[in-house]
Amino acid sequence: MKRQRGHKALLNLTPEQVIALDEQGHAARAVWNLLHDWWTMAGTCPLRRVSPALADQYIRQARKDVPWLAALPAQAAQQVLKQYHRAWVNCWEGRADAPNFKSRIRSRMSVDVPQGRDLQIRRVSRRWGQCRIPKLGLVRFRWTKDLPGVIRNGPAGRITGARLVQEAHGWHIVFRTETVVDDVKPRTSGRIVGIDRGIVVPLALSDGTNREHGPWLTDGERKRLLRLERKAARQRRSRKLGEKTGNRLDRTYDQIARHRATAKRRAADWQHQTTTELAGTFAVVGVEDLAITSMVRSARGTVEAPGTRVRQKAGLNRAIVGEAWGRTVELLAYKLADRGGHLIKVPAAGTSQRCSACGFITLGSRETQSRFACKAPGCGYTANADTNAARNVEHAAGRAVSGLPSPLNDGDEASTTNHAHPRNVGFSRLQPGEDVNRTPTPAA
Repeated sequence: MKRQRGHKALLNLTPEQVIALDEQGHAARAVWNLLHDWWTMAGTCPLRRVSPALADQYIRQARKDVPWLAALPAQAAQQVLKQYHRAWVNCWEGRADAPNFKSRIRSRMSVDVPQGRDLQIRRVSRRWGQCRIPKLGLVRFRWTKDLPGVIRNGPAGRITGARLVQEAHGWHIVFRTETVVDDVKPRTSGRIVGIDRGIVVPLALSDGTNREHGPWLTDGERKRLLRLERKAARQRRSRKLGEKTGNRLDRTYDQIARHRATAKRRAADWQHQTTTELAGTFAVVGVEDLAITSMVRSARGTVEAPGTRVRQKAGLNRAIVGEAWGRTVELLAYKLADRGGHLIKVPAAGTSQRCSACGFITLGSRETQSRFACKAPGCGYTANADTNAARNVEHAAGRAVSGLPSPLNDGDEASTTNHAHPRNVGFSRLQPGEDVNRTPTPAA
């Protein structure tokens, strides 16, 4: 079967190439915005929408009449049109929101090279590769991985295209690769593990082990970032309301963005290494199905009903966003699928309050943030709170895959309603003073 992946590499551009690529990026963004204005100007009636064929005809004419639009290669301009139309199709089919206007400040510039044969990729040294970019010429990029179909005795496959993306550290190229691999056979046997995602302990596993990391920035980098943020605040205060941002403030913003991008790259590197290790070790991984977007909403409230502990909630939100829980699940899903395993999402309700030994929820069992001690009569189970939650997730994931060797699809859900322990499925909660060995009462 064919496996499609992406590989990102840093470009080594000359100052002239940086200017030319910036012009292409701004032209691509302008084409998107012009299409968006033209498309939305037709109103809500689908019969009045602009056809892609007519839009392509006008884009060709605009590249002839407007000099700065001609900086964008023809195929890249056509790709902007395809992406914009695809964005509306995704919106109509309920997979995404409607496309929006791309701001010069908040949007990330990108230019597509849709044809892989135009790149003419070759390796020039141990650390550098070379490719040809339309209207830029030969460009060197950082060689960190053998690309399919490029070098002799390398991985079989081909490069189907690429995208040039501007980030805080400069322009990068993202190659779209296609390789032919043997059909993945489902792993009919293997270990099952539950994972509880947190902040103090990033990943707590049901086998009692943890996957932890240190701070993404060194002490010196954090101090430097704090000084830059304070410097930016002083420069903003000296700027009049409505006045254009000066070059000094722009330079400070760029330095802050580079520090934050460094932290993000280190976090992504740790997540890739950790998820690769987990996908190779376990056949089935269960995680909580968390509504992360709702979890990181501000507690500010409204003027009529202001929120409480707003600053504490803001700090918690920053910590959750910094751990990138959603990206961890996405990486696990495709890496498990490549190895014949699968990921199961378990409803998060009750996983941290329920005892993983007896299966009951008893008031007061969660003694502290890190300690769980079951208060059910006759149980007395104690464990780390994160490990206990991970074991509850594992119980639910184990029930969901009890039908192996026919594994579920990636992202299948397992129910943990009431009790995750297989011995107590469907039981009601245990109240203080009740006997753990009583006749179970069906849950409502």
